[in-house]
Amino acid sequence: MLITAVDSITPALEHTKQQLFKPFRIAQWTKLAFVGLLAGELGTNGFNRSNFQFPSHGGAPPRFPPSLPVDHALLAALIAAAVIAALAIGIILMFVSSVMRFILFDSIVTRECHIRWSWSRRLGPGWRYFAWKLLYLVLTLAGIGVLVGIPLALAFAKGWLKQPKEHLPALILGGVILFLIFFTFFLASAVIFVLTKDFVVPQMALENIDVMEGWRRLWPMMNAEKGAYAAYIVMKIVLSIVAGILIGIATLILGLILVIPSAALGLLAVLTGKSAGLTWNPHTIALAIVIGCMLLAFFLYLVSLVSVPAIVFFPAYSIYFFAPRYPHLAAVLYAPLPAVPAAARFRSP
Repeated sequence: MLITAVDSITPALEHTKQQLFKPFRIAQWTKLAFVGLLAGELGTNGFNRSNFQFPSHGGAPPRFPPSLPVDHALLAALIAAAVIAALAIGIILMFVSSVMRFILFDSIVTRECHIRWSWSRRLGPGWRYFAWKLLYLVLTLAGIGVLVGIPLALAFAKGWLKQPKEHLPALILGGVILFLIFFTFFLASAVIFVLTKDFVVPQMALENIDVMEGWRRLWPMMNAEKGAYAAYIVMKIVLSIVAGILIGIATLILGLILVIPSAALGLLAVLTGKSAGLTWNPHTIALAIVIGCMLLAFFLYLVSLVSVPAIVFFPAYSIYFFAPRYPHLAAVLYAPLPAVPAAARFRSP
């Protein structure tokens, strides 16, 4: 029996409760946090970095020469190396994220997170999903280039950029139209990515097919139920906003709980150190940096644990919506749990 996007919320919540709290296992929470964050199930949170200034001796500030000799060849080589390194790291993380997407799928369906077991068996679909994401990224960047380049070329050819004040109405109208086109483009790109992640990845995991074959099968399903899939997208946007607000509030509370005692202990340590005759030197500075990094790592770990219910809920939500429409997924999802790891029910890629 097909269920709606709204009806899928209840089994997804029940699944999340069963997997995370019956029983509660901190090791499973830690694994799911690691897999979910690497799989890109949740957006990254930004943290402002404070600049700590240590007291300096009085006197005039140091004077630097007005110009320093610059080795332009060395600077260009360093910039090129930095760009290449950033691209390499980005590609590696994209591949890891692609495989982790399948590991997260296995973890939700089997209600057990086995990273090493799933990694060795999901490399094949992970490579295919990774290749699709690279193509998706290239096409998205090309689309942005076309959307930006053509209007700029037209505006430059008409002379609007040389004398913008004389063509202000045309520039404003063109900017509004360009914004609407950009919004439509990014919305369509995001919907394609989400539908691939939610409904094509399960097909790849269960039948060892590629992304294009998965879309070839998904498209008739969507055409037959346009309203149901549109409601799913809208509902997922709403749920994502709600989850983001809840996680943000929980992160703020955790931050206050951790920062206030840490600040009090830090102040006490500074006052105690001063009374004992300690001053800022390389050793005390290094110790302060190490303690600060440990506190930050502990805070990030707590934030990742807070995100675990959302990491489990959203894949479960898509799975329970899609399972009645995809018999292979329903057979795995509703099969009785065996004594051995349930992931063994999957067909190896």
